[in-house]
Amino acid sequence: MSANGSGIGASVKRKEDTRFLTGRGRYTDDINLPGQLYGYILRSPVAHANIGGIDTSAAAAAPGVHAIFTGSDMEGVGGIPTGWLIHSKDGSPMVEPAHPALALGKVRYVGDCVAIVVAETREQAKEAANLVDVDYRDLPAVASIEAAEANGAAQVFDEAPGNVCYDWEVGDRAATDAAFENAAHVVSIDVVNNRLVPNAIEPRAAIANFDPATSEYTLYTTSQNPHLVRLLLGAFVLGLPEHKLRIVAPDVGGGFGSKIPHYAEEAILTWTAGRLGRPVKWTCERIDAFKSDTHGRDHISTAKLALDADGKFLGLHVTTKANLGAYLSTFATCVPTYLYGILFAGPYTTPAVYCEVKSFFTNTVPVDALRGAGRPEATYLLERLVDKAAHELGMDRVEIRRKNFVREFPYQTPVALQYDQGDYDATLDLALDASDWAGFEARRAESAARGKLRGIGISTFIEACGIAPSAVVGSLGARAGLYESGSVRVHPTGSVSVFTGTHSHGQGHETTFAQIVSDMLGVDFDAVDVVHGDSAKIPFGMGTYGSRSLAVGGTAIYLAVEKVIEKGRKIAAHLLEASVEDIEFENGSFTVAGTDRSKSLGEVALTAYVPHNYPEGLEPGLEETAFYDPLNFTFPAGTHVAEVEVDPETGEVEVVAVTGADDVGRIINPMIVDGQLHGGLAHGIGQALLEECLYQDDGQLQTGSYLDYTMPRAADLPSFSINHNTTLCTHNPLGVKGVGEVGSIGVPPAVINAVIDALRPLGVNDMAMPATSQRVWQAIQQAQG
Repeated sequence: MSANGSGIGASVKRKEDTRFLTGRGRYTDDINLPGQLYGYILRSPVAHANIGGIDTSAAAAAPGVHAIFTGSDMEGVGGIPTGWLIHSKDGSPMVEPAHPALALGKVRYVGDCVAIVVAETREQAKEAANLVDVDYRDLPAVASIEAAEANGAAQVFDEAPGNVCYDWEVGDRAATDAAFENAAHVVSIDVVNNRLVPNAIEPRAAIANFDPATSEYTLYTTSQNPHLVRLLLGAFVLGLPEHKLRIVAPDVGGGFGSKIPHYAEEAILTWTAGRLGRPVKWTCERIDAFKSDTHGRDHISTAKLALDADGKFLGLHVTTKANLGAYLSTFATCVPTYLYGILFAGPYTTPAVYCEVKSFFTNTVPVDALRGAGRPEATYLLERLVDKAAHELGMDRVEIRRKNFVREFPYQTPVALQYDQGDYDATLDLALDASDWAGFEARRAESAARGKLRGIGISTFIEACGIAPSAVVGSLGARAGLYESGSVRVHPTGSVSVFTGTHSHGQGHETTFAQIVSDMLGVDFDAVDVVHGDSAKIPFGMGTYGSRSLAVGGTAIYLAVEKVIEKGRKIAAHLLEASVEDIEFENGSFTVAGTDRSKSLGEVALTAYVPHNYPEGLEPGLEETAFYDPLNFTFPAGTHVAEVEVDPETGEVEVVAVTGADDVGRIINPMIVDGQLHGGLAHGIGQALLEECLYQDDGQLQTGSYLDYTMPRAADLPSFSINHNTTLCTHNPLGVKGVGEVGSIGVPPAVINAVIDALRPLGVNDMAMPATSQRVWQAIQQAQG
C-alpha cells in the first residue's frame, strides 16, 4: 500500500502537470543544439505528376542557404517501410510499393516531400524554398475511393492494378450465407465513415544531429514510440546499426495515432544532418500538418444483418472499401483489417459474421491510426445497423440489444477474438438510469414546446486493445513484437526510478505508473520517478497506441516490481536470519512471519548497494527488468447515450447530454480515467457533428486549414455524465483493460442515432457524419418534399 494514500485507486493530481502549466514542458521545438541549421520541406502542390526536373540554383544562391537535397540525392537510401503485411482472399500478399523519403521522379499527393532546403534560419530556408523550380508534369489524379475503383481510373502505382492494395476477409462466409438463407428478416445499411485530420495540439517536429567522433546519430522527434522509429529508421531506411542511432521523444503534445508512424521527415532530417555534419531542425507548420500528418477513417461500407422472427441476430455480412492514401503508412494496412473486421461481433452473440475489405491507393495523404483505429469504424457501422433493425422490426432499441448480449464468458466470437470477461447488462442498466432514459419523452415534449426536435440515441459496444499476443499477430502479418518492457531501480536510499518502453503524450503515465509502484513497494508517491521516451535510457519497448500502455506497459512494470520484491525478500531473510519462505512484504517492510522483526525497503536497498552483510550467490543492486507479452487482447466495453436538440429551421444540432457507462477494468486513477473519457467523447462528437476532411476531384485538399475544417469547441459539448461498472481483466495481474479510445468509439453512433430519432417524425430516417447544420437542414427539406 502506498505510504501516503496515493496508490492504486486514488485520484492523485498528475505529476507532469506542474511543468506543463508553468511553461516548463520540454517539447521538440524547445530543443536547440549548438551550431544547428534549419530545414524546410518543400512539398508538392499537385496531387499527381511526373517530375521533369528540379532547378535549385536560385534557391542555393539565396542568403543563408547551406544545402538543398532532392530525391536524386537520397536515391540510395531505403524507403519508408510499413509494419503489417496483409494477405488477400486468394493468399497473395498485398501490393507494397516503394515509398521514397523524398519524391523520386513522381509525386503522388499534395504534400508529398520533394526537397529539403537547409539554411541558417527557418525564415531563410522557407524563402529559399519558394525559389526552387520544379517541373511538375500533371497526371490525372484519383482523390476518393469511388474515383480509384472507376473503370479507366488513373493508376497511383503501376504495380497496383485498379489501385487495389489488398482484398481481405475474415469470418466464415458459408456459415454467414446460410444464416441469411434462414433469416426471417434482413436489414441492410450503407454508411460512410468520414475522413478526419488528427490535429494534435503540438505539430510534428524533429531535430537531428550527427557526431562524427562516434559516428552516432541522435534524433529528437514527436513520436509515440521511439524504439519503433529507431528500428525502422536505422535498420530499414538508413542502414545504421541500432546502437548508432538514438531516438528521443521528449514531452509530446498529443498524438491520437498520428505520431505512431515513422515519417519521411525523420529520415530526411537524420540523413541531412549526417551529410552536413551539423544539427538540422524542422518544425511543421499547421497548414503543412493538414497535408502531411496521416489522416484517419475514410471507409465506405455496406452491412446486412440477418435476424429471426424474435429479433435474435443470426448473421452479419460487412463489405468495406478503405482508403489508404498514396503510400502505406506504418500501421495503415492493419487498421481496416485486424483492428476492424474482428470487432463485428460486438457485445452480441451473432453466430456467423463475415467481413471483407478492399483497400485502395488514392492521391491523398496516407491514412493510418486515429484514436480507436478501426474500432470506431466497426462500432459505428454495427450500432447504426442495430438501431435500424429495431426500427424496421418495430422493436425497442434497448431490448433488441439486450436480447442479443453475450452473457457467458469466456466467449469465443466467430471472428477470432475470445472475450474473457464482461457484464454488458450492467453497463446498459447503469447508462439507462444515469441518463434518465425512462423520462425522455417528457424532455422531448418540453423541447417541442420551444420549437425544437429532441432525440435520444444509444450505442452498446466493445473494444479490443492491448494488441497481443506477439506470436498470433506475427502469424497475421505484424512485422514487430507487441510486448512491452519495464525496468524498476530502487536506489540505495529507497527512492525509485521506473523505465518504461511506453510513451506518454497526454495520458498521465508519470502519475499512474508511479501510483502502481508506490502501492506495491509502499514508498512515497513523490519518491517514484518515471522515465520514458529516450532509447538510450529505457529498455526496448513498442510505445503507446491502442490503449495498451497500462494493460501491457503497466503489467511489465508490475512484473518488474515483483522481481524487486522477491530479491528484497532474499536480502531481508539474510539480514533477519530467517528463511526466505518466512519473509512477508507489506507496506514497505520485510517482516518475519508471526514476529515483529522487520527491515524496511530502504534498509534492504542500502544493503543491496553496500553489500558488507550480503547473502552469498546474490548479485548486488536492486534493479529488475521485465517484458510482458499479453496472452489476449483486453476488452473494455460500455453503453453511451446521447441526447440532442435540433432546430428544424436551421438544422443546427446541439448535444444537450452525453452519458457514458464504461467498463475499463480496474481503475488506477479515477481522475485521469475520467479525463481520458472526456477527451474521447469530445473527439467522437467532433467526428459525428463537425469534422470532415474533403478533397476536390483533382486531389487538392479542400479542408486544408481551420478556416474549412471544424474542430469541436467547449461550447459544442455538454457536461458529461461519466459512470463506471468494473469487471476485471482475467489475464493481466492488474485487472486493467484500457480507456484512452473508449469515448471516440462509443459516442459517434449514439449521437447520430439521436439525430435520426429527433428527425424521424419529419420523415428523415438516415443521416451521414458529420451531421452539420447544412446536412441536417437539407435532409429536412428533402423529407418534406
